Amino acid sequence: MKPFHSRTKIVATLGPASAKPDVLYSMFNAGLDVCRLNFSHGSQADHQEVLDTIRNINQKYNYNVGILADLQGPKIRIGIVKDGGINLVNGARTIITTQECIGNEERIYITYDTFPKDVKAGEIILLDDGKLQMRVIETNLKDEVVCEIVHGGILTSRKGVNLPNTKVSIPSLTVEDRKNLEFVLENDVEWIGLSFVRNAEDITELKDIIKQRGKTARVIAKIEKPEAIANIDEIIAVSDGIMVARGDLGVEMPMEEVPLLQKMIVQKCRAASKPVIIATQMLESMITTPRPTRAEVNDVANSVLDGADAVMLSGETSVGEFPLIVIETMQKIIQNIETNNYPFHPEKFLKSKSESFLSDAICDTACFLSKQTNAVGIVSMTVSGYTAFEISSHRPKALTYIFTSNKSLLNTLSLLWGVQGFYYDKFESTDETIQDVNNLLKEHKMVKKGDVIINTAAIPMEQKGKTNMLKITVID
Repeated sequence: MKPFHSRTKIVATLGPASAKPDVLYSMFNAGLDVCRLNFSHGSQADHQEVLDTIRNINQKYNYNVGILADLQGPKIRIGIVKDGGINLVNGARTIITTQECIGNEERIYITYDTFPKDVKAGEIILLDDGKLQMRVIETNLKDEVVCEIVHGGILTSRKGVNLPNTKVSIPSLTVEDRKNLEFVLENDVEWIGLSFVRNAEDITELKDIIKQRGKTARVIAKIEKPEAIANIDEIIAVSDGIMVARGDLGVEMPMEEVPLLQKMIVQKCRAASKPVIIATQMLESMITTPRPTRAEVNDVANSVLDGADAVMLSGETSVGEFPLIVIETMQKIIQNIETNNYPFHPEKFLKSKSESFLSDAICDTACFLSKQTNAVGIVSMTVSGYTAFEISSHRPKALTYIFTSNKSLLNTLSLLWGVQGFYYDKFESTDETIQDVNNLLKEHKMVKKGDVIINTAAIPMEQKGKTNMLKITVID
C-alpha cells in the first residue's frame, strides 16, 4: 500500500525519461498518482509497453495509480522542413500549402486540409507556441494561403499551429484519435483526455463511443480554446473532469487572462463536483536542471491554493533529465501548502432541485461534522464513485477513505483531491461493515485509538443505493 502523500494529486506525463520500470516505481513511491500517456507522441506499441509496466507495478505493490490517455484532438502542425530549419524574416511573404512538401522559406506544408477554406484575410497564425507569428494576406480557398511574417525566427519541423481568430472545421476526434481511442479502450484506461474541446458536443460524441464499447473510461475536457471558455458551463456539465491546458490556452487567448481563467474554472469544477487538473510549464526549467525557478514554485503553490485536484507535469517527466527529483519537488511544494495554509472547507452551495440533493446533503454534513469534531477521516462505501467525487469537492481537512467492491474504480479515484481508495467486497450488516472498514484503516495505520472518523453509507447495504446514513465513530 502506497503511503498517503498529499491531498492535491500529481499527474505526470510518461516518456523515454520515465518509462523504465525502476524509474516509474521510484516515481510511484515519491507521490505520483496518475500517469499521463500523450498520444501526440510515440507509437501504440510504445504506449502498450508503458501501460503494461504501470499495471504490473500496481499489481505487484498493491498501488492504485491511474492512467490518463490524452488524445491529440484537432492539433494542427506544419510538416517536415529542410534540415536546420527555415529562417522566417519579418515582412517577408510565404505560402502555406496543404500539398505535402519539404518546407522552405517560400512554401510550408500544413496538416490541415481545409485550412485555405477556413481562414480569412487579416487573421493571425501562430507557430511554435506563439513564438512566430504570421498574418493571412490572401487564400485561393483550395490549397494555398499567402501569409506575411509579423514576428519571424527559425521554424523547425512538426511545430504546432494556433489559429486564435479562425473557426476551425476539423472534427474534435480525428481519424488518428479514433484509432488511438480503440486502443486505449481495449486497455481499459480510467481517464481519457480530449484536446482542443470547443463545445459540449465534442465531449458527448466521445462519451457515446465509450458507452457503445461497453467501457467505463471517464472523459477529461482540455480547455485550450476561446470557444471552450465561451461554452465552459456546458462543457463542465457533460465532462467527468477538466484540464486547464495553459500552454495552448495562453497562445489562443491573451496570456494575461489565463491566471483568472484558471481560478474561475477551478471554482466552477468544485461547484459541479468535477476534478480539475492544472497543466503546462509547472516546473518547466527542471527538464534540464535539478532545481526549479522560484516563479515555478509559486505557480505550483498557487494552483494548490486555488483548490485544484491535481497539478500536472509534461516534458519535465517525459523527456527531462530528473523525473524523480521533479516528483519529489512537486510533492514538497504541495505538502508545505497543505500543512500550513490550505483553504480547507470553502463554502459550497447545494442545488436543492438536484436529483442527488439528499445524498449531497449527507456528504455536505459529513464534511461539516468532520470539521466540528476534528475528525481525521471521512470513510465511505461506494460502487459508482459518486460519493467520493462529492465529498472531495468540499475539500475537507479530514482525509477521505473510500471502500468499494468496484476494482476498476480504485485507479479512477487516484485523481480526486484528498481521496484514497480501498478494495472491499464484504458488505454485510451496516454496523458490521462499518466496524470492519474502520478496523482495516487501523491495521493500515491510517487511524489510531481515540481518533474520530465520520462514516457514511447507503442502507440497506446490499441494495447499494444512494448514500443516506451518517455515523460519528471514535476508534477503540
